[in-house]
Amino acid sequence: MYELELREVGKKYKEKTAIGDFSYIFRKGVYGLLGENGAGKTTLMRLICGILQPTHGMVRCDGIDILRMGADYRGLLGYLPQDFGYYGDFTAERFLNYMAALKALPSSGAKLKIQELLELTGLSEMRKRKLKTFSGGMLRRLGIAQALLNEPEILVLDEPTAGLDPKERVNFRNIISALGKDRMVLLSTHIVSDIEYIADTILIMKDGSLILSGTSDELVKAAKGHVWSCDVCAEDIERMREMYIVSNIRNCEGGAKLRIVADEMPAKGTAAAEPTLEEAYLYHGFLK
Repeated sequence: MYELELREVGKKYKEKTAIGDFSYIFRKGVYGLLGENGAGKTTLMRLICGILQPTHGMVRCDGIDILRMGADYRGLLGYLPQDFGYYGDFTAERFLNYMAALKALPSSGAKLKIQELLELTGLSEMRKRKLKTFSGGMLRRLGIAQALLNEPEILVLDEPTAGLDPKERVNFRNIISALGKDRMVLLSTHIVSDIEYIADTILIMKDGSLILSGTSDELVKAAKGHVWSCDVCAEDIERMREMYIVSNIRNCEGGAKLRIVADEMPAKGTAAAEPTLEEAYLYHGFLK
């Protein structure tokens, strides 16, 4: 299995730092890259895929700079960008044949691989339909299929569930979970539930930097003692929202029950609460 090492990788655009001294080693499994929009996730994904070159630092695969590896490295990659381009008048089958040709896959094996991936992504019955008739979820599944055409060892997925409805999001997560058993999967998102149950390791990014990594349980444990539950009257709800990070509001007669992320007890009568992963993300990403 391959090892992907980012060693003090940075990327600047004029005076703006998009990625700053990012260091990490990826191995087999599913990695969830979590951060708000603008945290640098897409830039990092493009650096990993070799689409962008770092301003400083190095991305290495098994100890070799990916820029030196060239086509050999691209052969290991499967990539689903955030903005997935396609030709609306192509059918799903024709599009995958087109992508297989771009990836220089032998035609003898491409046909069988395409049928296998259409089956995996639940698109077999739609293989002759034009892509302009596909829903957002169907297009994202097609994106996964094209990313898997070359049987990549390293699968990079940038905001793969954007625009999906709840059922499509669940189906997508199940596909990703299965794929992570025998390859490296890097999945970026700002939606905590996308990775809560499928990521072996979660990396939290902020302002282009890695601020914390660990399993879901480890991140939640690190936020223990910083989540609170309290009952407030209706007129105090907005004041509490202005003063604290309020992760949840449940309205009840005469007021509401709030869950608050804070370093210290926010008010008298407040009780400590067990953090959720979403609250751990709010604590590590916005408060700590």
